Parts: sequence; C-alpha cells; structure tokens
Amino acid sequence: MVQATDSTPAAKAAASVRRRMLGEFWFYFSENRGAVIGLWVFVALVVIAIFAPLIAPHSPIHQYRDALLVPPVWQEGGRWEFLLGTDPVGRDVLSRLIYGSRFSLFIGIVVVTVALTFGIVLGLIAGYFRGGIDIAIMRVMDIILAFPSLLLALVLVAILGPGLMNAMIAIALVYQPHFVRLTRASVMSEMNRDYVVSAKVAGAKPFYLMTRTLLPNCVAPLIVQATLSFSNAILDAAALGFLGLGAQPPTPEWGTMLAEAREFILRAWWVVTFPGLAILITVLAINLMGDGLRDALDPKLKRS
Repeated sequence: MVQATDSTPAAKAAASVRRRMLGEFWFYFSENRGAVIGLWVFVALVVIAIFAPLIAPHSPIHQYRDALLVPPVWQEGGRWEFLLGTDPVGRDVLSRLIYGSRFSLFIGIVVVTVALTFGIVLGLIAGYFRGGIDIAIMRVMDIILAFPSLLLALVLVAILGPGLMNAMIAIALVYQPHFVRLTRASVMSEMNRDYVVSAKVAGAKPFYLMTRTLLPNCVAPLIVQATLSFSNAILDAAALGFLGLGAQPPTPEWGTMLAEAREFILRAWWVVTFPGLAILITVLAINLMGDGLRDALDPKLKRS
C-alpha cells in the first residue's frame, strides 16, 4: 500500500511532464502554418487510404468498355458516374487515385522503416565503437552515396527484377546511408556528455548505453529525416513506376498511372494531370510537415 501511495505522485509528475512536452511541441509545430496544413492533408490521405473501399465509387481495375477516355464531369462529354473521367481502357480515374493513396503510404512506411532500422543499428555501432568498424561501415555508405540515388535504385531494381516490393527494397537501401550518417553524428556528439560518462562509470553495458542512453537523445533529427525520406520514397517509387520498374499494371499506383497515360497527354489531359497532382500534393504536404517537425524538435530553432 505504501509503495502504491509513493508511486502515485511520481506517476502524476511524469504525466504532467509529458503533457507539458506535448504542449510545447504542438506550440512550436503550430507556429508553422504550412506544417499544420501539411498535417491535415496527410491525415486526410491516411483516412482516404484506410476507407478506400468505402469512398471509391468503382473498382480500380474494372474496365468499362463503353466509357473509354471519358473526360471529367465538368467537361463536354463527361459523365456523373466518372467524376474525374476514365483512362484509355475504361477504368475510373478517381477510384484509381483513391486506391493509389494506399500504395503511396505503404511505400513510404516500408521504405522508411527498413532504412531507419538498419540505419540506426549501423550508425550506433559506428559511432560507439569507432575504429576499424566505423571506417568499414562509413566507407560502404560513402560508396552508396557516390551514386545518384535514382540511378542506383534503377540498377538495383534491374538486378532484382521489376516489381513494387523490389523497388521499395532498392529505395530503402539507397536511403539507408542518410540515417547511418545522422545516427553516427548524433552518437559522437553525445558520447562525451556527463550522463553518458556517468552511465559508463556505473558499469552500463555497451548495448544498454547504445539503446537506452544514446538512442533516445538522437531521435529528434531522425524523425525529421524519416519524414523527408517518406516523401522522397513516394517520388522515387513513382519514378520507377513511370519507367516500368516499379508497380506493374493493373496496380493503381500513381507512377504506373502516369506511365500508362504517356501517349494520351495531348488528347486526354486528365489521365496525366490528376495522378501528377496527387503526387505533387502528397509530397508537398509531407515536406511541409517535416519542416514543422524540424522547428518543433530542434532546440536551436525554438524561440524563447
């Protein structure tokens, strides 16, 4: 009973600290209006992706043979059942855009998760142990960074074979050095801090130091980098899809939709414009959100 009584004030204090930190974070984040707009757009994208079967008016792969290249509803010849028109084989553009949001989120989540996980592990090892291990890891990362990212992704996908999963693996491998270098730099800057030295003197094991002492203090820049990599992954996946090396037809992925519509640019503008706008709006929203996260998480940017 005494233990429970003693823990109650501590729990309340911890909850109060968390609420204060969350309020401070939202204060600095909300000062950037572009970031708030980007956040709402991203939330809308998530909702659309989750409820795509309920929102989409048609199946994304069903072909209406009597409705080939139907223009949007506000243009002459448009039909209300196809609000944004149809593509060259009679599929509803709006439905394919809605289902395409699922693939965009899936691509971003998988790429960032894989790149972030391996990047943190390698960065922690390189920054903590230094010496030959650090040199070996960083020289491999330098080799990867020496190649243009999209070109290296193209080469990797050509080796692995075309497909959405192989494209995501290739993009994750290309983005991994950014997380390795960022984690390593953060670890090296924290190694000589008093709290790390105290933990070492107290006999903390290297694994504990890396995961419980150093890593929590490296999270802020990694979150910002992950957000920006999320948007870049969507762009690169769309580029690979446009080149025929990413998602394969009839998958309703935005880059693949652009590739299928190339020859109809002049006489059916909607089949190219709407997927392009979807990519533009999504990437812009995530980048704006990343700027807001940087402002809220970087102490140097906080105004007193």
